[in-house]
Amino acid sequence: MHLRQCHFGSSGLRPARSISSVVGLSLPLVFALVAVPQPRALASDLGPFEGQGDIGKPAKPGSAQFDAASQSGLVAGGGANIWSTNDAFHFVWKRMSGDFALASTVEWLGSGGQEHRKACLMVRQSLSPDSAYVDVAVHGNGLTSLQYRAVQGGVTSEIQASAMAPARVGIERQGDVVFMTLPGSGKKAESQLLPSGSFMRVKFTDPVYVGLAVCAHDDAALEKAQFRQTELRAKPARAGDKPVLHSSLEVVKIDSHDRRVVYHAPDHFEAPNWSRDGQSFVFNSQGRIYRLPLEGGAPTVIDTGSIVQCNNDHGISPDGRRLAISATSSEGKSVIYTLPLEGGSPRLMTALGPSYWHGWSPDGLTLTYCALRDGNYGIFTIPAQGGEERRLTTAKALDDGPDYTADGQFIYFNSDRSGSMQIWRMQTDGTHLEQVTSDSFNNWFPHPSPDGRWVVFLSYEPGVSGHPANKPVRLRIMPLGGGHVEELAQLFGGQGTINVPSWSPDSRQVAFVSYELLLP
Repeated sequence: MHLRQCHFGSSGLRPARSISSVVGLSLPLVFALVAVPQPRALASDLGPFEGQGDIGKPAKPGSAQFDAASQSGLVAGGGANIWSTNDAFHFVWKRMSGDFALASTVEWLGSGGQEHRKACLMVRQSLSPDSAYVDVAVHGNGLTSLQYRAVQGGVTSEIQASAMAPARVGIERQGDVVFMTLPGSGKKAESQLLPSGSFMRVKFTDPVYVGLAVCAHDDAALEKAQFRQTELRAKPARAGDKPVLHSSLEVVKIDSHDRRVVYHAPDHFEAPNWSRDGQSFVFNSQGRIYRLPLEGGAPTVIDTGSIVQCNNDHGISPDGRRLAISATSSEGKSVIYTLPLEGGSPRLMTALGPSYWHGWSPDGLTLTYCALRDGNYGIFTIPAQGGEERRLTTAKALDDGPDYTADGQFIYFNSDRSGSMQIWRMQTDGTHLEQVTSDSFNNWFPHPSPDGRWVVFLSYEPGVSGHPANKPVRLRIMPLGGGHVEELAQLFGGQGTINVPSWSPDSRQVAFVSYELLLP
């Protein structure tokens, strides 16, 4: 990849002839001076940037100074916050079009400030305080997150990185995708900034404002941050580059909707279960089942004997001792097995296939699953110790994703029997069917919470058929007995995101997998 770059102290960047975005558009790279209401400094005083000023109305005005020899900038900023629907902070910026990368080593000057003061690498649609934006924010306490406001006047959300106070941070744009980069692991990779697993799709209109921001998180204060070895690079795609799939295991808090990346890899993995003791996750990748510690780290393979073509329909027994898996049999059809959670010899549960596990009754005695029988997919149960399967639904429709409520009284599932894919429930003997959702989304994979209060599910946009991978989707939640549906997260995903139960044992968080396609 040919990269043009600029450091603090340069006289500016020459315009590029054109760059190609990730979607193949040819866009001019423009560095034009514009008139803005905020105070400005000459481009020669701001290194690679061309303007500066306060966004919103901080009580104390900010400032910026740059040193060419050290390639460093000192930015002072006031303001109450970069959050919610309006921002107040100091911003040093350059207008850019197309794909780019901005990186810097961030250091706070002075101690005792607000723990959530923010030093940011930011891309912003405009200089208005309610502008759409994405930033990489390094907090005073070391918390590092990708913050975003997808539309003007919208509410800010965040995806927290697993690393605290990283040595260096970056933000990159590829088409509509903006993502955080952090140092890699290992001696060779530490000098590189690599995708961290925090990414968001925002439809910006070129040109955008790219730069450095400081917010005191206290309107009566003025905080200072040093940005060292700052690089701003146009980053056009090379001919022949192919997108790489990235997977991130995330958790989202039910009360705040804050997201946190636990584990990320430039690889394909799916469908996290949260262990009953709350200390680990289970997920599948490339036909194997893995265990991952709660705080991340290196996943380890769970021994499933000769069964090594596992799919994304798996889960843990209520007592935390057994694991149910779905895997391709010698006949080429998915069937269900159980085995000890620590690994061991799988025991075949369903003689017929295809069968896909989805839920375990709270008393541990029954498995529920989706299966194709007589040309139609329906909901079935079978004793957890083995026995005859029982069909619960017989409608000429696709019924899928069954999961038990915590009291064992209902099975929730998704069905297109009403004409679109919606959430339904029934008593565990298959009687008293009720439609739970009836909106324009296509809703899949309902999972009741362990405390009996909520049901979380995956929603595709209208017009999407089935549950494909790599689509814009939403995680949504509603009271178990019905009521207002609330959005937990927007992401790129679908198949593999939340196919199976993934609640934390205390019902305060849900685990899921988000995906993104990024050029190298």
